[in-house]
Formats: sequence, C-alpha cells, structure tokens
Amino acid sequence: MNRIFCVIGKSGAGKDTLYKEILSRATSDLVPIIPYTTRPKRVNETDGLNYFFVSEDQMNIFEKNHQIMEKRQYSTVQGIWSYFTLKFELEDNKDYILITTLEGLHNIIEQYGSKIVHVVYLYIDDKERLIRCINRESQQASPDYLEVCRRFIADQEDFSEEHMKQFEHIHYINTGEELEKCLVQWNKIYERKCE
Repeated sequence: MNRIFCVIGKSGAGKDTLYKEILSRATSDLVPIIPYTTRPKRVNETDGLNYFFVSEDQMNIFEKNHQIMEKRQYSTVQGIWSYFTLKFELEDNKDYILITTLEGLHNIIEQYGSKIVHVVYLYIDDKERLIRCINRESQQASPDYLEVCRRFIADQEDFSEEHMKQFEHIHYINTGEELEKCLVQWNKIYERKCE
C-alpha cells in the first residue's frame, strides 16, 4: 500500500531543513511532492526544491485546467500569498513525502483517504522557534518582522492540541534535538510503518 507522509509544523519548526535531509538520504521509493507558491523566494531557497515559485497567472492556468488538488491563501502584510499542490498519481510500491499546512493536509486526506496519509508533526520550544523565525527573516533583503509575528500568533491557534487530535496516523518529531537525532526519529517512523 502507498503511504503519503505529510510534514507539518509551526513556522520555524525546521520543516525545510529536515525535509531536505530526509530526501538527501532517501531511496527511490520515497518520492517528494514539491508544492507551488506565489510568494517571493527567500534567501537560500531553491526553485523546484523547496517550492515551485510561480506567478499568479501561472497559478490561474493550473486552476483553469483543474490540476490543483489543494490551495491555501494568506493575507500577509506583503499582499496575498498562495500555496498549492497539484494532483499526482500514486505509483505502486512508492511512498510520498511533502510539506503542507493543516488545510492542505485535510484536502490530501479527502483526495487519497486517511488510511495512507501519515502526519509527521514537527515541534519545538516556542522561544527557540521564535528566535529561528527572527534569524531567518533577518537574512532577507527586506526583513518583515510584522509577518513573523502574524505567523507566530496564527500558528498557536492552528496547531492547538484540539486541532491535532483529529488525525488518525500522527507521529511527532522534536526538532529541538540535533539534526541527526531528528533523522533517527524519522527513520523509526518510516521503518515502523513499512512492516
């Protein structure tokens, strides 16, 4: 049976870092699903690795052709940013991994069923997470600390304990640990579910 591993977590929890490391060590049986976004590319992000960075016009063409499986829009201090995932076909004996949001996760479960969707929730102490977010933003050409604050507050509500209880297959990784220890946690999740 196929499995879809959906990596979720609050801003600054280390999703991109852990995701890149997982993929760098993965076999060909673990297929990355790269999401799309209309937001500006951050320093150190690579088009086609973190996201496919596209224009509003390109997104509208995907929508017109009914290729978008799930889409979220956020009103930021820099305008409306869209994030979306294109529909994908499941190949036999393949597992899939992607970074998504809670809203995206719900749509993926609706599209593929809860039996094959495994939620990998990354968490970290709020103080360390806020420091990471501020440090990441300070590297941008025009840092936007208001957006950092907006995301930090919104995440507290979105990832409440009540919201997290609704998922059938949920696994936790403490990203306050060293990267190698996080990968050990990931391997235990991946191997346990391979049985």
